[in-house]
Amino acid sequence: MSNLETNQVTQQARGPVGREGVLDVAARLFREQGYGSVSLRKIAQVAGIKAGSIYYHFGSKDEIVLSILDTGIMAVHDEMRLAVSSQASDASAEVILRAAITAHLRALLDVSDYSSANVRIFGQVPQSVRDANLPTRRSYEAEWDSLLARLKANGALKQDVDVRHLRLMLIGALNATLEWFDPKRGSVEALAKNYADVFVHGILEKQDN
Repeated sequence: MSNLETNQVTQQARGPVGREGVLDVAARLFREQGYGSVSLRKIAQVAGIKAGSIYYHFGSKDEIVLSILDTGIMAVHDEMRLAVSSQASDASAEVILRAAITAHLRALLDVSDYSSANVRIFGQVPQSVRDANLPTRRSYEAEWDSLLARLKANGALKQDVDVRHLRLMLIGALNATLEWFDPKRGSVEALAKNYADVFVHGILEKQDN
């Protein structure tokens, strides 16, 4: 059998769905059903390929999961970094924070099954997978820490604000929207505005002393 014929047979065995197709299907399933309910067999069935075909691209379910976790974080990271870097050099802290919050929510809720799956299943996956994902996660957290530290150094944040605690609270609140946000009842932009209003201006009315 010639090399061309061998390649054709191999491609037929792999089926029409390649590596990215498998990941797309898996990300959607993990987002909808969680980690434990999704098997390689189910991924293959939804993708329309034989279960064994997945092994042309991935060695295990957890290898697929790690790719989805990394891709999900990078999608949010890229959106947030682009949104912040696109602001004018003299943009106010409020404008910058609103841009970052909106970008995070848009990537999380509108852009990708990967980012949604990341938030949904991270706490469900084996520790070894979480450990392997940590560099990508830490990189995004460092992006927020750097932004908040810069705003604090410029006097835009109160000096007694703990940057790490603020970042944990902010990202945690944004990610939690996956549990309840219904796009039929409002837009991501409106949600982002409401969140930014709370973080920037607080929730209490000023009282006359």
